[in-house]
Amino acid sequence: MGSHPGLPTPINLPRLGAAIALIAALIAPVVVTLWVSTPDVSDVQVRVASLTKSYGVELLKPGQVPTTLAEAVVATEDERFYSHHGIDTVGLARAGAYDLANRCLCQGGSTITQQLVKQLYLNGSDRGYNKVVDMMLALKVEAVLSKQQIMADYLSEIPTGANRYGVVDAACTYFGRPLDQLTLGQYALLAGVAQSPSIYDPTVNPSAAQSRRADVLNDMVSESYITPAQAAAAKAEPVIIVRGADPASCQA
Repeated sequence: MGSHPGLPTPINLPRLGAAIALIAALIAPVVVTLWVSTPDVSDVQVRVASLTKSYGVELLKPGQVPTTLAEAVVATEDERFYSHHGIDTVGLARAGAYDLANRCLCQGGSTITQQLVKQLYLNGSDRGYNKVVDMMLALKVEAVLSKQQIMADYLSEIPTGANRYGVVDAACTYFGRPLDQLTLGQYALLAGVAQSPSIYDPTVNPSAAQSRRADVLNDMVSESYITPAQAAAAKAEPVIIVRGADPASCQA
């Protein structure tokens, strides 16, 4: 029986199922090969400890990450962080569509986990084939570390300014306070600076840091972490810079 003019063509479920099975059969060997050929991540915590030691910064424990800071980072960097398994397929597809439409490599679609493994295993580069390796390593890391541990590791080593790493050092340098005693606006600033430390470092460009902070606060409102009123109050905070802060004054 033929289809009626003007009516949608019915989906051939057996054919669709066969096509999906064929694609899966073609992809599976590639995935297995990548899984076997990419580095083992059982040493991930050793690598994090070594990296933070080389920077001379504190390696945070999961319980030391302020909830508000984690929310700010998730809202602006990886909104599905707590639901994906290392790769955000929705974000990746969106970034790919944007890049194709604008003929650029403007958005990478990298998750927090991918950004962490890029520093630990790929010398900071996820270009070309490294992007595929980066995704595979992220899946592996998510299989052995909790989300809270990944967040703590990430915040311990991220760039937060010119030759500055980790949010603990940044909190001391920018605000003269321990990490657990900051305001909403200060947490938003720390979450925002990592995207482009040379531009958003408040000691270099306070106005750019303030603008980026506002973006993070808007993202937090969109993700329902804070209210518009809380965002407005945080945006009104001055971008406080404490130059030459005594590290002892930053101890909790």
